[in-house]
Amino acid sequence: MVNESQTTAGKRLALQAAQYIREHSEQKFSLSEIAGILYVNSYYLARVFKHETGHTLLWYHNAVRCENAKKMLAETDLSVAEIGSAVGYISPAHFSHQFKKMTGVSPSDWRIRNSGI
Repeated sequence: MVNESQTTAGKRLALQAAQYIREHSEQKFSLSEIAGILYVNSYYLARVFKHETGHTLLWYHNAVRCENAKKMLAETDLSVAEIGSAVGYISPAHFSHQFKKMTGVSPSDWRIRNSGI
């Protein structure tokens, strides 16, 4: 049986992991690195994060990168490749694939639809 203090601790841990991901979203890191920073077991962190958010840490990392890319697509004239690199993707193709997976459209199409052109 889960008591209230365990639930609160789980929420706090998920919030700390999410904050770390937001603050370091352009960097590459592993689950075990985040777990080490938060002083918990990586399996436990993955399980708690999924329970509290409904998503994996990897999904969340990609979602944060995607949101950052959306802002850059709307506010800058940087190329899609430059934006992909700025948000942390090594390969422009991988960036485009992940962006389309998260939004349903390519970065270029998203820019056209959201730029008011």
